Amino acid sequence: MGRILVVDDERSMREFLAICLKRAGHTVTIAESGTQAMAELAQAPADVVVTDLRMPGELDGLGLLRAIRAAGMDPEVILVTAFATADTAIAAMKDGAYDYLTKPFKVDEINAVIGRAMEKRALVAENLALREQVAGRVRMAQLLGRSKPMQNVFELIGKIASARTSVLITGESGTGKELVARALHTEGSRAGGAFVAVNCGAIPDELMESELFGHVKGSFTGAVADRTGLFREAQGGTLFLDEIGELSLGLQVKLLRALQEKKVKPVGGTGEVEVDVRVVAATNRELEAEVARGAFRQDLYYRLNVIELRLPPLRQRREDVPLLVDHFLRRFARDQGKALSALTPAAMKRLEAYDFPGNVRELENIIERAVALSSGPTIDEADLPALRSTAPKPAAPAGDIPDDGVDLDRLVADYERVWVQKALDKAGGVRKKAAQLLGITFRSMRYRLDKLGLDKGDATDD
Repeated sequence: MGRILVVDDERSMREFLAICLKRAGHTVTIAESGTQAMAELAQAPADVVVTDLRMPGELDGLGLLRAIRAAGMDPEVILVTAFATADTAIAAMKDGAYDYLTKPFKVDEINAVIGRAMEKRALVAENLALREQVAGRVRMAQLLGRSKPMQNVFELIGKIASARTSVLITGESGTGKELVARALHTEGSRAGGAFVAVNCGAIPDELMESELFGHVKGSFTGAVADRTGLFREAQGGTLFLDEIGELSLGLQVKLLRALQEKKVKPVGGTGEVEVDVRVVAATNRELEAEVARGAFRQDLYYRLNVIELRLPPLRQRREDVPLLVDHFLRRFARDQGKALSALTPAAMKRLEAYDFPGNVRELENIIERAVALSSGPTIDEADLPALRSTAPKPAAPAGDIPDDGVDLDRLVADYERVWVQKALDKAGGVRKKAAQLLGITFRSMRYRLDKLGLDKGDATDD
C-alpha cells in the first residue's frame, strides 16, 4: 500500500476519496489547494497525488503537476475533472501525469488506476535495488532483470567470478556479453588487475598475433618499438576475447598453446614469457557447429568452454523490458538535460510486444532516439520508431490462384519458418523441446533450422 495525497477544493470529494482509499489500505493526506499540497509534499513525500484539475488559487491541477515536477519530486500524479477535453488530457499527459480520470468515476476505477501507479513505483524501486545488488562496481545496468533467465545469469556470475577457469559467453549480438565479462572480472578475485578487451573480428589476421602476444622491435615492417601484447597487459587480471569465432585457424593454434602453457612468445622474439591471465571469450556463433564444419578447433573450443554462460535474447525475457526502459530513460534524460519521467502506457505496451532482434542494444538505441525527439516530460508512441516484426508471416490462404501463379515452395517455407521460430521461442531456445512441441524428431528439427536459416547461435540442444 502507498502514501496518497488527495487534492480537491470540494470538501465532500476530498473526504469521499480519503475514505475509499483508506479502506483500500493506503495512508491518505488531504489538501484543499495546490499551494497546500506543495506544502504537504515538502513535509512528507507521497507515492501518488490525486488532484482535481480545476481549483481556485495560484495552482490548479495542471499547475500543481508542473510545480511538482519543477521541484524535482517524483510522485505519480492522477488528474480528476468533470470538464474533460482532449486538449487538457493531452496537456496533462505531456506534463508528466500518470493518468487522467473523468468525473463521475467508480471507486473500482480510481483504485485500479492507483494500483497501476503503485506498481510502476515498485518497479522503479526494484530497478534501483537490482542495480545496487547486481551491478556492484561495474556498469551492469543493461543486465538488470527480474526474469528467471536473468536471475540464473546473475547466480552463475556469482558462482564463477572468482574461479580461475576459462568462461565462454554465448548469445545473440546486443545481449550484453562484454558487460558479463566485466562483471566476472570486477566481482572476482582478479578485480585488482586489468580488464583488457579485444574484438577478434576487428583486427586483421596479420596484426592479431602481435596484438595478442606482442612483438620485438624490427620483427616486421612497422615494428618500430617493442610491444607488450594484450596477454601481458592483462597480467594478473582478465583478457576478454570478444567474437572469438572470427579468429583464424592459424591464430587458434597459437592461442591454444598460450592457454595450455600459460606462456606467450612475442613475434620475432626468441624466448617465452609466463603470463597469469584469466581468459573470458564470447561469441554470437554456435561454436559447436563451427567445430563440426572445421572452422573452429575442437581442442580450443573445449579449452575455452570450461564453463558456458549463455545470455538469453530480450524476446525471451519480455518482463525485463520495463526495468531496462526505466534505466535508459533516466540515463539519457540526464545526459540530454531533459525532465523526462516515463513512457505512456501505450508506448510501453508497444515495446513489450516487440521482438527486439537487436536485443538490449536495440532497446537502448530506441530510448536514446525517443528522448532526443520528445518535447514533453513523457515519451509517447509517436516518439518511437516504427517497430516492425522481423519474423516472416505466412501468407493468408487465397480463394483463387493469381493469373501469374504462386511460388508454392516459398509459401510453404515461410509458413514453416514461422512455426519453427514460435516453437523455439516457446521452448526458450532449446531445440529438443521445440522439436517435441512440433511433433518432429530432433534430427528433423536441426535439418529445418539449417534449411530455413534459423540456426543463428541463440539456441541450445538441451
